Amino acid sequence: KEVRVLAIDCSVSGCAAAVTADGRLAARADAAPGTGQAEALMPLLARTMCDAGLGWDALGLIAVTVGPGSFTGLRIGLAAARGLALASGVPLAGIPTPDAIAEATGAEERAGRCLMVAIDARRSDLFVRLYASDLTPLGPIEAMLAEDAARWLPGPLLLAGNGAARIAALRPEVRISAAAALPDPVLLASLAERRFRDGSALPPVPLYLRPADVTLPKATG
Repeated sequence: KEVRVLAIDCSVSGCAAAVTADGRLAARADAAPGTGQAEALMPLLARTMCDAGLGWDALGLIAVTVGPGSFTGLRIGLAAARGLALASGVPLAGIPTPDAIAEATGAEERAGRCLMVAIDARRSDLFVRLYASDLTPLGPIEAMLAEDAARWLPGPLLLAGNGAARIAALRPEVRISAAAALPDPVLLASLAERRFRDGSALPPVPLYLRPADVTLPKATG
């Protein structure tokens, strides 16, 4: 039976969605970074499904990035994915954002190099994960300063993600991947389908490495 996957990403900036059928692209839509995610996501998902010519009950899986990344974006994307899954009875597969970004890098780029995915945490630090050349993770996702990330691993290194340039500025000899710095929803769908089948997909809950930037109101009286 053909497996149709809806993939959703709002984890870094902007939002994107794609529908695939047995790994083939059926429809895709993107909202530019800076677009209000809360306002853009549901119309974007409806347009993607319409372009694919599918009803929600035709899906076999919903994939969603779980972070780390933008606190607000993660909440919006995960809330939409969980709501759609609950209403349609479709299973959910969560994918770490760095893994989705790593998936877009080319095997030739990675040959003989480790891969470091770095996501701008919108503070002084980065969200970083290190991979072997075959994309096997070499450790957990960590929050660290660019200076510490640059010293983390000597030797040949490939960088990806929207925080890559901050590390490359400190290590001119490393290479930045030609892949997109944000998750590609088409590749997200493929990765989620594989992990759902082998049981390694994550639950659809946000992966936070630090608290949100929230300023509490001052007490009065």
